[in-house]
Amino acid sequence: MKRVYLTGFMGAGKTTVGRALAEQLCVPMIDTDSYIEEKIGKPIKQIFVEEGEAAFRRYEREFLRTLPPDKRIVTTGGGMVIQPENREWMKQTGMVIYLHCDFAEIMRRIADDDTRPLLSNQLEDLQRLWEQRLPYYSEAHIVIDTTGKRVEEVVQEIMEWIKKTENRQE
Repeated sequence: MKRVYLTGFMGAGKTTVGRALAEQLCVPMIDTDSYIEEKIGKPIKQIFVEEGEAAFRRYEREFLRTLPPDKRIVTTGGGMVIQPENREWMKQTGMVIYLHCDFAEIMRRIADDDTRPLLSNQLEDLQRLWEQRLPYYSEAHIVIDTTGKRVEEVVQEIMEWIKKTENRQE
């Protein structure tokens, strides 16, 4: 198995699915947002306030390339895909899976989460951001819809796809 990158908008289930998938595959998982917070020494929300979004995107780009090279699940921040070099790096170094979720369900899932810096935007702005990112997310090797699904169902779909992909490569 190659490295697996999970991409998608905030609230799509990347971290939750990533943990369950890592457990199922018996590989480590790393969340890029947590990794950045650990390396920089402050929460992402604070990075956005003190240094701005451009600095955070630079950290994403830099730290993506410093992740350990072993087989693992990598859950990415929702904006990781907006930089072409990140999309290209992920495709070259692993399998990219876009976890799609309908916007209305995303809003329900993240309604009470105050750790997300972009949540302070108006609903219309968030929907526009989601729509702008859709083409980037869609560049993934596969799209898995998480809307209305349990974590176990999503993990099962991913496991089946990984097995098919590996069988084709043998």
